[in-house]
Amino acid sequence: MTKSRTDRFDVAVLGAGAAGMMCAAVAGQRGARVVLIDHATRLAEKIRISGGGRCNFTNLQASPANYLSSNPHFCRSALARYTPQDFLSLMRRYDIGWHEKHRGQLFCNDSAESVINLLRAECESGGVHWQTGCVIEEIRREGDDFLLLTTQGTIRAGAVVVATGGLSIPKIGASDFGYRIARQFGLKIVDTRPALVPLTFDGQAWQPFVPLAGVSMEVDIATGSGKTAGAFKEDLLWTHRGLSGPAVLQISSFWRPGTPIEIDLFDGEEASDWLIAHKKGSRKHLANLLAERLPSRLADAWCAAAGLPGAQSVADLPDKPLRQLGEALNRWKLVPSGTEGYKKAEVTLGGVDTRGLSSTTMMAREVDGLYFIGEVVDVTGWLGGYNFQWAWASAVAAGEAVAEAARGATAVA
Repeated sequence: MTKSRTDRFDVAVLGAGAAGMMCAAVAGQRGARVVLIDHATRLAEKIRISGGGRCNFTNLQASPANYLSSNPHFCRSALARYTPQDFLSLMRRYDIGWHEKHRGQLFCNDSAESVINLLRAECESGGVHWQTGCVIEEIRREGDDFLLLTTQGTIRAGAVVVATGGLSIPKIGASDFGYRIARQFGLKIVDTRPALVPLTFDGQAWQPFVPLAGVSMEVDIATGSGKTAGAFKEDLLWTHRGLSGPAVLQISSFWRPGTPIEIDLFDGEEASDWLIAHKKGSRKHLANLLAERLPSRLADAWCAAAGLPGAQSVADLPDKPLRQLGEALNRWKLVPSGTEGYKKAEVTLGGVDTRGLSSTTMMAREVDGLYFIGEVVDVTGWLGGYNFQWAWASAVAAGEAVAEAARGATAVA
């Protein structure tokens, strides 16, 4: 395409990631003339790196309860209309093997590239036009159309679908472009912050735990209260700078600066009662006894942090310090100093305010023909395939809507 040429499409989809490719494919297969635009030449990098390269493409348990939003009911319609089973049907059509890894999380048996190839094939089936390595310099309304001025020429479209993602992982091209489009057309933005991200702790305060880097175990973790509360049972990982692993990634979406997180290292059983019960008839050293329930390095470190001699027989220790030790194991409270930021965040919390969007079509209520889908919207899923399911569901809702609108416009013409 030359810079002086103007092409006209029914819909321009901005962003060739999971949501963008899915939306373009759905609209194209329903008869719309679609152009899919992305500033990158290597597409869908977030799919490629997800799930350790195997793409955690959905979760069998996906429901509105697994999503955070300032407008929590918004996601219900799209999620109900396009379910995990619907995406699995698509996977089967392409003979892509998958397996359930943990709590409904589904991964490709082979590479995440198979999901990207599936989406490419679906786009080709819909006759989607590709504009990659294409930077959009300006978007403006001209009559009933949108005019997109790009580095590869001017594009005229009856509708625009913004699927540009959030701010997470800037090294693969994340930017605030979608939010800028929303503001340009009068939509509000719910404050954004990193989500599904490792938490950090004050260097000096964390020093006693640095030797535990690499230790992992399942815990109960919680933070907040009332409507802002979050609680999970997941694996916790100690790192040199703080805590990570699924437990922390999950709770990070609920955590607010200055508030504590609470961790139960004893799987719900009262550690104090367990320790006191083991005093009778036992000559085990305290650290060795704790190592029956905790990783041995953590047992040693916990004794040291409590000021208790790990090499002393538990039978010789008074009840009071054992109860204090047990209380700390069940209710370990600590206040993170921050997070690892967008560079390590898997998703962005917040985004385009859904109160300004239709929950059935994803179209802006006050801007006919302008749609927002996927991560750019203020709908954020838990860890474990939920965000991909939102990408598919919101994309299908918008794809069907723009195709229907295009058919209506053709009929009128």
